Amino acid sequence: MIWQVRCWEISCSEANVASVPKASISHDQQHGRMITVFSGGCDKQVKMWPLLSGGQPVTVAMHDAPLIEFAWVPVMNLLVTGSWDKTLKYWDTRQSNPVHTQQLPDCCYALEVRHPLMVVGTADRNLIVFNLQNLQVIFSLIPSPLKYQTRCVAAFPDQQGFLVGSIEGRVGVHHLDDSQQSKNFTFKCHRDNNDIYSVNSLNYHPVSYLCAF
Repeated sequence: MIWQVRCWEISCSEANVASVPKASISHDQQHGRMITVFSGGCDKQVKMWPLLSGGQPVTVAMHDAPLIEFAWVPVMNLLVTGSWDKTLKYWDTRQSNPVHTQQLPDCCYALEVRHPLMVVGTADRNLIVFNLQNLQVIFSLIPSPLKYQTRCVAAFPDQQGFLVGSIEGRVGVHHLDDSQQSKNFTFKCHRDNNDIYSVNSLNYHPVSYLCAF
């Protein structure tokens, strides 16, 4: 089976919303998420898709297990990828080998970058904090405040902490500054009577500082 990533042009007016398919690329196995012109998934690779020039997608990153999360870091001109092979890799897309490989204690389940802060959630319910100004060193390793599997993380817009979401429909709020630890808390969400739903995504609005789930 071939899995596809498709790009759509969306135009909105007061009367209606119109969508026009613009381009698509294929993966041999199911893909995860698409971030601008990068896509990756269970075929263990990330493809870079030059939409504006109309060029063909090229493979720019490889792992030994499925890709779970990745992010482009414009300040560093690097792509960072996280995988079930228990590594993070940093890529200069002009080179075939990673510029740095970081071993993780377990499989990568979630990743968020707000330079210089990067937060990585792993399968053992640890949250690993990096200062990307020194990317070869783990800044902090924090046990998740949630009891169940991590699904997503989101860094505060001011890089002073992060949110973590789990399969149990709960979100944890964590501050990095030791003096702010009293402000940490967790709360329930995405529940309908006795039905509990996973928190699969967390994202801050760029202006209002509100978080959407």
